[in-house]
Amino acid sequence: MSILQFENQQINAAFDNLTTTNGGYILRGRNTSLKLPFSAQAYFHHGWQSWSLAVWSKPEALPTPRPTILNPMQIDPLYAKHPNPNGSWLGAVEMPRGNILLLGALNLDSHVQLRDGSLQGWYEDESIEPSACEWFVGFGPEEKVFNSYAQLLGKRLGHARAATAYRVWCSWYSLYTAIDEPSLQTIFDGLQNQPFDVLQVDDGWQIGIGDWQANAKFPSGMKSLADRIKATGRKAGLWLAPLLVVPSSSIYRDHHDWLLHNDQGQLVSAGFNWGEQLYALDTTHPAVLTWLADLMRRVRAWGFEYIKLDFLYAGALPGKRYTPIAREAAYRGGLSVIREALGDDAYFLTCGAPILPSIGLCDAMRIGPDVAAIWESARDSLLLNNPTTPGLKNAIRTTINRLWLAPLVHTDPDVVFFRSDETSLTPEQKTLMQDLAQICKFKATSDPAQWLTKTERDNLRAFLTHQPKVEYVGRYKYTLDERLVDFSPSMDLPKHPTWFLALLGSITGWLGSQPITLKLLDKMGKNSLDKLKNRL
Repeated sequence: MSILQFENQQINAAFDNLTTTNGGYILRGRNTSLKLPFSAQAYFHHGWQSWSLAVWSKPEALPTPRPTILNPMQIDPLYAKHPNPNGSWLGAVEMPRGNILLLGALNLDSHVQLRDGSLQGWYEDESIEPSACEWFVGFGPEEKVFNSYAQLLGKRLGHARAATAYRVWCSWYSLYTAIDEPSLQTIFDGLQNQPFDVLQVDDGWQIGIGDWQANAKFPSGMKSLADRIKATGRKAGLWLAPLLVVPSSSIYRDHHDWLLHNDQGQLVSAGFNWGEQLYALDTTHPAVLTWLADLMRRVRAWGFEYIKLDFLYAGALPGKRYTPIAREAAYRGGLSVIREALGDDAYFLTCGAPILPSIGLCDAMRIGPDVAAIWESARDSLLLNNPTTPGLKNAIRTTINRLWLAPLVHTDPDVVFFRSDETSLTPEQKTLMQDLAQICKFKATSDPAQWLTKTERDNLRAFLTHQPKVEYVGRYKYTLDERLVDFSPSMDLPKHPTWFLALLGSITGWLGSQPITLKLLDKMGKNSLDKLKNRL
C-alpha cells in the first residue's frame, strides 16, 4: 500500500506505479484498490450502456433486473449477478462532508467494485500491457472530480466532431413501427413552420433487422424519402440497428459464421425484440466489417446525413470472436469502421451503446433509457426491479447521472413531449423533461403538429428556439435563467418489495422470459399501432 495525498485527505492505494495529474493521480496496474478512510455514504453505480442504470444509491448491490431474457440488451450480462456494488469502468463513493472519491479506468474492458471497504478496479483483458492499464483517482467536489476524469478520457479517446447538436423530429414516439410514406409526408407537411434541423425516420422502414432495404410501405425507396425531407430545408435522418441479426433475416440464413458464438459454439443471445430472438454480429470478422462499411456508404448515398445507430451493445457482448481480442476493443474496432464509412460530415448518434468504447467516434450518445408517454411502470419498477425500461422517470434518473459526459459528446436525453393526448404525463412531468433537454442542449421531439393544440405548437417553437442560461447548483439541481430546477424526486429507486410482491415479481419475471409471452406482447403492440395513423 502507498499513500495518495489530497488536500485534506490521505488515501491508501495499491498499484504498480503512478503519476500526478490535474485533479488527482493516474495509477497503473491491471488491478488496483483504494482503501476508504471512512464508511461510504453512497455508491455511484455506472451502467454499461446507454439504457443501463447510472445512479447514486446505498452502498449495496442492486438486484438483477427481470426478465433475465432481456439482460443482454439492458445491462452488462457478464456482471448481471455480481455480489457487490459495481459499475462499468468507474465507481465512486460519497464521503462525509460531501466530497467524493472516484476510481475511473482510462482504457476499455475494465470494471470497478466496492468490496471490503475498498474501491477495487480491474481490467478484464489479460493481454493488455500493464502500462496501458491506467486509472484516474480523484477526490473532492463531485462536479470537479468528474470533470477532471472526463478531460483525461477526452485525451485518450477523443471528442465529438460536430460543434453543436441539431434540433430533431423523430418518428418513433408517435407512430413507432407503423410509419409509411403517406403518414410521414403528412407529418412533414405539418412541421413546415417549426424550426427543426433534422427530420429523422426511425424503426419501421426496413424489411427486417439485418435486411436494411426499404420495405413495401416505402415503394419509392429510401433515396426518394431522403429527397423529400431535404426538400423541406432539413437534413434527412435515419435509424438502423446494424449489429443485430434475427432468425428471419437473410444474414442469419446465409452467413451464420458472421454471428457471435460462445466457447461451446452456440450463438450468443443479444436479447429478444420484434417478436424474435436477437443475435449479434462479430465485429472482428473481415466480411462483417466489409458489410458494415458498405451499408453505411449506401445509407449516405441515399442522402441521409444524420445517422442514429441503435442496439450497439450487441457488438461488445461476451463471446468467442473471429479475432481473439477483448470484447469492447472489438466493438470499438467495428465502430471505427462505421465512422469512417459514414464520413466526417455525417452526424452520428449512438444508442444502446457501451459508453466509454463509443467516445470519440460519435457526435452524440443516448445516455439514458428510452422515454415513454408514462412516468413509470409499476410492473417494471416494483415487480421486475428493472430501471432500464422505457419511462420518463427512468430516462431522467440515468441521464442526470451521466451529464459528466458533456465535455466529450453531445448528451441525448431522448425526446420531449408537448402533446396532451396519447399520454398520461402531467404538465409538470413534461416540463421537467423539457428542462433536462435544455440542460443537455439536445432537443428532440416526436409529436406530429396534427396532435398539438395551437398553444402546444407555440410551446414547441419556444422550446426549440430558446437557449436558457444553465448553471449547475448541485448533484440534481440546476438553474435555467435563474429558475431553479430540481430533479431529486426522480432519483429514488423502488423499495425492497414485500414477500408477496417478491413472489409475484418472480412469477412475472419467469413469464416475461418465455419467448411465447414476448411474442404475444409484440403482436398486441402491433395491433394497437394503426389507430395512431388515423389521428394525423
